[in-house]
Amino acid sequence: QVQLVESGGGLVQAGGSLRLSCAATGSGSIFRLYNMGWYRQAPGKQRELVAVITSGGITNYADSVAGRFTISRDNVKKMVYLQMNNLEPEDTAVYYCAQGPLVSSNTIRPTSWGQGTQVTVSS
Repeated sequence: QVQLVESGGGLVQAGGSLRLSCAATGSGSIFRLYNMGWYRQAPGKQRELVAVITSGGITNYADSVAGRFTISRDNVKKMVYLQMNNLEPEDTAVYYCAQGPLVSSNTIRPTSWGQGTQVTVSS
């Protein structure tokens, strides 16, 4: 299966910005066919969907991040990005890159997961 590696997390103040990156390896020549997503999980909480970008480039966002986060992809570089602006303390979580089939207009069923990257937003 495809291997996904996230990077770009860190500690920022509320109102700041971060850009997360997800590099896909082992995907051969079919990365362009993947539906990709970003999830996040805070301690003691269930993992939740943040954003999805389909193989066709259609995007969907959780209500909590809509207008602040932007997901994008580069099929040549086999990369997925999450630009996070106007970060809030409630955005603090481990962020995971994921790949899987599109099961609705708003979500995917993850088949592969990255290891996660920590995002911490201070007040």
